[in-house]
Amino acid sequence: MAKGPRYCVPFRRRREGKTDYKARKALLLSAKSRLVVRGSLKNMVTQIIVAKPCGDEVIVSAHSKELTRKYGWRAPRGNIPTAYLTGLLCGLKAKAKGIRDVILDVGLHSPTKYARVFASLKGVLDAGINIPHGEEKLPDEGRIEGKHIADYAEILSSNPEEYQIKFSKYLKQKLRPEKLPKHFTKIKKDITASLSGGKKV
Repeated sequence: MAKGPRYCVPFRRRREGKTDYKARKALLLSAKSRLVVRGSLKNMVTQIIVAKPCGDEVIVSAHSKELTRKYGWRAPRGNIPTAYLTGLLCGLKAKAKGIRDVILDVGLHSPTKYARVFASLKGVLDAGINIPHGEEKLPDEGRIEGKHIADYAEILSSNPEEYQIKFSKYLKQKLRPEKLPKHFTKIKKDITASLSGGKKV
């Protein structure tokens, strides 16, 4: 640990790897609402947050568990298709509340190309929310729909033992991974219909 009369101990949240205060200051000075995307191995959370003197206030929030409870999503909740649908759900909720422009806050996540955070961003963009971004970071439609997962499942189908191990969570929910793109399309339509004043299809 560094020592000396000029050494200052970093803020606790910086030491814990939770907050980049320099980036946060720039985001707050923009005076715009922030799209905050956070994920674990099992879930995705997408929120629109506004900074206030008393602290951050969550205006809109969407959790991947909502996809399972309300829309019948049967795939694991930590992958790219789930990240997109969670972002779409958050974006449609935000649009219903009159929110039109936000900026992306990735926190301390590395802005890796095609990452889940950018899949969520794509979902919010498709909901009609304006967010400054670079198109090269967004996953393509195939990855968003889970075609890469379906293709991998097709390859492994000739090895039943490995197939069972790799896709046990899908099979437990009675969803063949090869059918993931079709399942994704249905859930996307249901989300869009339910938050656009129509009935679920």
